[in-house]
Amino acid sequence: MPEPTAAPHPLAGRRPAALRSLFRAGGYSGATTGLAPGRLQCNLVVLPQNVAQAFAAYCNANRAPCPLLYIGAPGDPMLNALGADIDVRTDLPAYLVHHDGNSGPAVPDILDQWRTDSVALLLGCSLSFEEALVAADVRLRHLERGGDIAAFRTNIKTTPAPPFSGPLVVSMRAVAAADAARAGAITARFTHAHGAPLHTGDPAALGIADVERPDWGEPPTIQADEVPMFWACGVTSHLALLNARLPLAITHAPGAMLITDLPADKPPEPISSS
Repeated sequence: MPEPTAAPHPLAGRRPAALRSLFRAGGYSGATTGLAPGRLQCNLVVLPQNVAQAFAAYCNANRAPCPLLYIGAPGDPMLNALGADIDVRTDLPAYLVHHDGNSGPAVPDILDQWRTDSVALLLGCSLSFEEALVAADVRLRHLERGGDIAAFRTNIKTTPAPPFSGPLVVSMRAVAAADAARAGAITARFTHAHGAPLHTGDPAALGIADVERPDWGEPPTIQADEVPMFWACGVTSHLALLNARLPLAITHAPGAMLITDLPADKPPEPISSS
């Protein structure tokens, strides 16, 4: 029996600027999966200037899970190099504010948290390559269901850059075995969005005991003709932030990415606006 297909997203078809305006007005707080196809989506981290460079060093030492794309100027919330009138304080659907390694509830903006030394860092996101897979007729059943991908903490340690360290996190997509090699080749082109899968097949090789019990996202089902494929995941950077127990750190809420005006298959230039 075929799986039920989700109804089209109510925001499908809206342009990036229109979506950001809606987010800014508090009109949507959910995930950006499936929105603005063909546009680059990014993970967000906001840190005080005195630790931003250390975090950039952590990202550069762990490029697969933490592909650093852009560093904003200290105190400047506008990211015009990424899209028209982007205000990083308001233009994502939801944010998390972390104090001393503890996360608060999702908030609609970070206007009250932004400081004169705040630095926005943007990291690549695997949502940017999913449209390329769909265009190549690689079936992604989580998109058909309108659900989130599953993500798992692995037994692999990332390269530390004090005060940042932690385990590698991977996202998993169930892909038809006949399409696995093609899916790997397609995503390998997206080095700015985690690139090729790190592993295909037995989850135990990554220390994952039960693939149907993810640490984040929705429990997946793997059909008889499918194999699990694992990509490096940006949640890696969130764990490193929490492990650092900084007095203040800000990130996007799970799945609530920054939607840019840039093409999904190209990273922004230059990496820094400062």
